[in-house]
Amino acid sequence: MKALVTGAAGFIGSHLCERLLAQNWEVVGVDNFDEFYDKKIKRHNIEGCLKNKIFHLIEADIRDSAAIDKAIGGDIEIIVHLAARAGVRPSIENPSLYTDVNVNGTMVLLEAAKKYNIRKFIFGSSSSVYGNNKKVPFSESDNVDFPISPYAATKKAGELICHAYHHLYGMDITCLRYFTVYGPRQRPDLAIHKFAKLIEKGKPIQIYGDGTMMRDFTYIDDIIDGTVAAMERCFGFNIYNIGHSHPITVNDLIAEIEKALGKKAVKEYLPPQPGDVERTYADVTKAAKDLDYNPSTTIQTGIAKFVAWLKKQ
Repeated sequence: MKALVTGAAGFIGSHLCERLLAQNWEVVGVDNFDEFYDKKIKRHNIEGCLKNKIFHLIEADIRDSAAIDKAIGGDIEIIVHLAARAGVRPSIENPSLYTDVNVNGTMVLLEAAKKYNIRKFIFGSSSSVYGNNKKVPFSESDNVDFPISPYAATKKAGELICHAYHHLYGMDITCLRYFTVYGPRQRPDLAIHKFAKLIEKGKPIQIYGDGTMMRDFTYIDDIIDGTVAAMERCFGFNIYNIGHSHPITVNDLIAEIEKALGKKAVKEYLPPQPGDVERTYADVTKAAKDLDYNPSTTIQTGIAKFVAWLKKQ
């Protein structure tokens, strides 16, 4: 079995590559080591994989069709497309770049799959597509025509392009809507990582809004379980929520980080940010039924594991 994983040196991608290698998959990882955050972090993420003879790293941009052709090499069985420009707030500042990378990059990968007759394709989507959906929990059948950030819009566009390629070329394509992923190797700009570092140093943390925004924080091991299950059962066209289905407020999250660190946070409340959704909450009924998806890591356990990892860094 051989897979191509884009965004292989990122947070989710590096964990997925490790899991696949442990299951004796041959993995071709593609990453351009973008400067969105320190390249050294991504190099460190992928160190373990590089020691494995059945892992091959290609440094390339997903918009470079010639490089993607070279990476595929004709014997890939499934593409797992996780590479993207990430983040809601930065997408508001540079929407053209987000559209170029996330939409055109996805098109390049789908065209390569068509060209090389790769029949299975996993697309890493996002809970952000739900926008400020009033109905909870969020279900895959909900209307997602109202994104509130360019990032969310690019993820919805990616799902639509995937459906078109399934319809036209008969590819088996699964889109996974990930919900607020955290755990070891989480990007340094994300809330849990940023809060934990600042609390540990006794510095103030900035909270946008009053801290009552709710997020369905999902531990990385559960995310990888859902992704691998989707790879094994990629038939037809499907969209799945991959979340924990137990949202908590930002204030409660901070309390859990304080508990794990044994330190109190110095809190600074700021006005809400444009593009931030009020809450995320995954209905995982469909994933449970079709993929046997069963997220089991509580926020208490997950935060404790993350803090233990952070202290080792």
